[in-house]
Amino acid sequence: MPHHFAEIAFTPMVKKVQEDLGSRASYARMEHLPHAVNYRLTDAEVGFIAARNSLYMATVSETGWPYIQHRGGPTGFVCVLDESTIGFADFRGNRQYVSVGNLMTDERVSLFFMDYPNKTRLKLFGRAKIVGSDDEAVLSRLEMPDYRARIERGFVITVEGFDWNCPQHITERLTLDEVRAVTAPLTARIAELEAELARQAAQPRAR
Repeated sequence: MPHHFAEIAFTPMVKKVQEDLGSRASYARMEHLPHAVNYRLTDAEVGFIAARNSLYMATVSETGWPYIQHRGGPTGFVCVLDESTIGFADFRGNRQYVSVGNLMTDERVSLFFMDYPNKTRLKLFGRAKIVGSDDEAVLSRLEMPDYRARIERGFVITVEGFDWNCPQHITERLTLDEVRAVTAPLTARIAELEAELARQAAQPRAR
């Protein structure tokens, strides 16, 4: 099966449900492409990941419960180390360490990278390795020098498969920086008009 994301996601039970609900034929074609795909990052995935400032990461506990955590940082905090490896610094948070604990017993992760303004998402399966403070060489590649946050560890993830989702049902959202960028021309125009009004008000009126 050359489509690596489908190979992981489409388990026998998933395939049965697809068959029962009428979508199996289209996904079967997806699985039998002539060449292996969606396991090595291309320029499209690299650029998309570099433009993100957050992601959602799912892990599974030793008792079988899934756990989803939001991870965030400055834009580009997720580093593409090579075509099959990504990583990011684990900044100090609420110190529950649920994801860290889960990775101690199961290295598998699922990541969602979201671009809400453009209604686009990238899904990725991988195997995560926890990098401690003793591995300074790797941590130095993951740190963000201008971001004032304490790094407790790093996550280095080997990509097993990825897929791009359709835009259906993704709600468009903008960050504050994105709103500022969109409204910048309007803000500039308002400032220009206010300056003109102030100039006119300061001029002596003709009698």
